[in-house]
Amino acid sequence: MPAKLSVNLNAVAMLRNRRDLPWPSVTGLGRIALAAGAHGLTVHPRPDERHTRFSDLAEIRALIDDEFPQAEFNVEGYPTEEFLRLVEKHQPDQVTLVPDDPAQATSDHGWDFIGQASFLKPIVARLKKGGFRVSLFADPDPAQVPAARDTGTDRIELYTGPYGSYHSDSEKARKELEKLGETADAALAAGLAVNAGHDLVVANLPALVKRIPGLTEVSIGHGLTADALEYGMSATTRRFLAACGWPA
Repeated sequence: MPAKLSVNLNAVAMLRNRRDLPWPSVTGLGRIALAAGAHGLTVHPRPDERHTRFSDLAEIRALIDDEFPQAEFNVEGYPTEEFLRLVEKHQPDQVTLVPDDPAQATSDHGWDFIGQASFLKPIVARLKKGGFRVSLFADPDPAQVPAARDTGTDRIELYTGPYGSYHSDSEKARKELEKLGETADAALAAGLAVNAGHDLVVANLPALVKRIPGLTEVSIGHGLTADALEYGMSATTRRFLAACGWPA
């Protein structure tokens, strides 16, 4: 089965937040993406709410429950107590933990699983006890995979930023892709499912899903939203699904 597509709505929310107005509608564009075949929606509610607002979560949860019950809700963020209570309140299907500083513009690295195991293990246990699937943001480094597995997580999400950044240098992109592939191979062998995300676009998705045939899910926001400005959200969602290998 091809990798599922979760549409990250943070870039939509950031555009909305430029004005004290309700458009573009985060839930409205999420509805269009799901109607076009997306398998889920992702948000990253940062403490300052500069992108997704805390109030968006209840609306997205209701959208999925009422209109697209087969879809999944993925909430990502740094695991402060406030964040953990937020996900426990809104009950996403998946919680993706990222090692972000609150001031970061965007996620730009994975966890140091070896060095931060004692921090992550009780958090993962708390979330899994609450019934959530847990995914941990990971750099392309096979040596970190055993420590990631030992946290108790269900999945890792490969940070694909370096791969995406070499969009105009095919040789560097190839080398980054192989790092991602080797890490995915190690994770799958260790019993972990593998997600991926960051700077993925229609042009670089096919090579990624070919190298990692066991890829479970991709979460895509910036590149997908940029394309939506040109093609519209519905057509863009279908373009990204096709790039993942889904039939038209």
